[in-house]
Amino acid sequence: MEIVFLVLRKHELFANRKKCSFGLAKVEYLGHLISNKGVEVDPEKIKAITNWPKPTNVRETRGFLGLTGYYRKFVHHYGTLAAPLTQLLKKGGFKWNAEAEQAFEKLKEAMIALPILALPMFDKPFEIETDASGYGIGAVLIQNKRPIAFYSHTLANRDRGRPVYERELMAVVLAVQRWRPYLLGNRFVVRTDQKSLKFLLEQRVVQPQYQRWLAKLLGYTFDVEYKSGVENKAADALSRVTPTIQTHTVTTPISLDLQVIKEEVEKDTRLMKIIAGLNSDDDQQDNKFNICNGMLKYKDRLVISQSSKLIPQVLHSYHDSAVGGHSGFLRTYKRIAGELYWKGMKTVIKKYCAECLICQRNKTLCLSPAGLLLPLNIPTLIWNDISMDFVEGLPKAAGFEVIFVVVDRLSKYAHFLPLKHPYSAKTVADLFVKEVVRLHGFPTSIVSDRDRVFLSNFWKEMFRLAGTKLNRSSAYHPQSDGQTEVVNRGVEMYLRCLCNDKPKEWIKWIAWAEYWYNTTFQRALGMTPFQVVYGRKPPPLLSYGTQVTSNATLDEQLRERDKMILSLREHLRLAQDQMKKQADKKRRDVEYEVGDHVFLKIRPYRQLSLRRKRNEKLSAKYFGPYKILERIGPVAYKLELPEGTLIHPVFHVSQLKKLVGEHINVQPTVQQLDENFVWTTHPVEVLDYRQNKAKEWEVMIRWEGLSNHEATWEQYDDIANKYPNFHLEDKVSLEGRSNVRPPILFQYSRKNKRKN
Repeated sequence: MEIVFLVLRKHELFANRKKCSFGLAKVEYLGHLISNKGVEVDPEKIKAITNWPKPTNVRETRGFLGLTGYYRKFVHHYGTLAAPLTQLLKKGGFKWNAEAEQAFEKLKEAMIALPILALPMFDKPFEIETDASGYGIGAVLIQNKRPIAFYSHTLANRDRGRPVYERELMAVVLAVQRWRPYLLGNRFVVRTDQKSLKFLLEQRVVQPQYQRWLAKLLGYTFDVEYKSGVENKAADALSRVTPTIQTHTVTTPISLDLQVIKEEVEKDTRLMKIIAGLNSDDDQQDNKFNICNGMLKYKDRLVISQSSKLIPQVLHSYHDSAVGGHSGFLRTYKRIAGELYWKGMKTVIKKYCAECLICQRNKTLCLSPAGLLLPLNIPTLIWNDISMDFVEGLPKAAGFEVIFVVVDRLSKYAHFLPLKHPYSAKTVADLFVKEVVRLHGFPTSIVSDRDRVFLSNFWKEMFRLAGTKLNRSSAYHPQSDGQTEVVNRGVEMYLRCLCNDKPKEWIKWIAWAEYWYNTTFQRALGMTPFQVVYGRKPPPLLSYGTQVTSNATLDEQLRERDKMILSLREHLRLAQDQMKKQADKKRRDVEYEVGDHVFLKIRPYRQLSLRRKRNEKLSAKYFGPYKILERIGPVAYKLELPEGTLIHPVFHVSQLKKLVGEHINVQPTVQQLDENFVWTTHPVEVLDYRQNKAKEWEVMIRWEGLSNHEATWEQYDDIANKYPNFHLEDKVSLEGRSNVRPPILFQYSRKNKRKN
């Protein structure tokens, strides 16, 4: 005992006094009793086997074989004895017969007369006896002529065709590997009935497959002795055990206390009536219930009380754990219903899955978009209400990379104005006045998305002075500016078709693109935008010779123009009604009340580093929940976002999902999200540095508001340029990392000699 305590103290290990026992003749451990005689089976476990009722189905047979198989190392010829029972486990093969009855009784008798296995003595030599047959191998670990452990292994089909010598060699190798803790560092003896293996350590092995087996014996010290099969009875019998069928056992993610379940069932009046009916052989009793080993079962599923305190634990384990994987209701129900049953379990499981906060945040709704279509009001005057947007991502052509698109919402007439990068609010405003206001005057209202240009103070102040109302789309809902989005697609299609082979010459075609669009028939208008604005058809492209035209009076032209506008508005109204009717077929009418809590669907936020992070695929789908403060129009709501949030708090109903259940939860912060839903954080500390394959220096940056494991590698020069006030050398933390200081970059410029 003193030696044990000294070892514990040396390695700083501590024993729990309440769990320690001293001076015992026997110690119970994992169903075994350990004493000075050796290792034997716990009699209480054997008692359960001897009292085991005759199996009536595959499930009960599998349970019996599972318990006896745990002690198969004590039983000689276990596989032979259990073979008739294992045959019953085949699909559709359960037919209890005399052979199965005999095997059942013999196996119970064998479990009663189990031998006592000797305890290993590491100061004495070990012996191994091995043998191999056509379909298995067997081995016995012996010391002082007493068995310590038995081992048998069924050969796979590919191994059964190997030569006898190789199978015998395999038996030796697998047995040595099996008992490695006993044999490594000690000299031992291997006895086999393959005489040629006696010279295993002396002969020269040429075949590669034999060399691989021998390589696994390196590091062991042993001698090989020959023992005929007649004398090697134990190992020979184990190798000839009939191969048993390998079955998969179904295990639950948690371990249920059967005693607690039994006590709860006894307190349940409804379940006790069912048990009483089963005990009285009541014919009117539901035959789906039965009693097995003292436990009530329903269709072979364990019954628990509907008020059991174990139900929350079961739901958590089958839904929230790695096994459950936050599956939906049906999959979770099927997983639980395969093992357990309680009254009303469907309702309970459905409610639990619906109220799961993690599921609500991360799962996409497989429903049609929320919110019915709400078209904008039809304007009354041409170029009184307009919409605008940008077409970006074009190749540079004569310095231009962007198209500024301006569309009249009534006539659909458009201007396509090229822009150079970078452009500011002032640049766009100058171009707007020069090309649009010059021709049509200042509009009454402008519809746009939430581009940084349209959100700038310069843009707002300019149109405030002009008396123009700016109508911007709600956050992350560009459909509000759908008119311009449609025109953008048309422009891109035109340029794609005409300058596909020379994409950098698109600037030459932009004027023709504007003429093409404005002179193209529009179904909603019933005419071309050119015809609406100018009151006449566009000039013909084909010459038709000298013709005589009549002169109409100005009043007649104006009357015709007024009729055209009225007809145009009617066409737009009909087209709008038809569009709304078709769109609403695939939408849901969803309304929320002020005070409701909802989840917000936005683009998965990312850290604004100089590279895009690669974990967006696993980001949450929804954020929140957040409280609704106000209803803005029929399909938009204002949310109570955390203080300091940079994004607009008004969202379209399609971006919201109502919270199910009542949860007290800390809202995930979105304070550092800007209008483009980008995480605008700043570097705090340099954790490490390195050189990439191109010999460029990189630094590992820890960002404000993020933990160390979310640090990213960034280009040294990029960080220095983007954050000039962030001193990289002063911010390096060398604790637990490299002990070399970061690189010091020297910058110099060469002065050219003046030419005389």
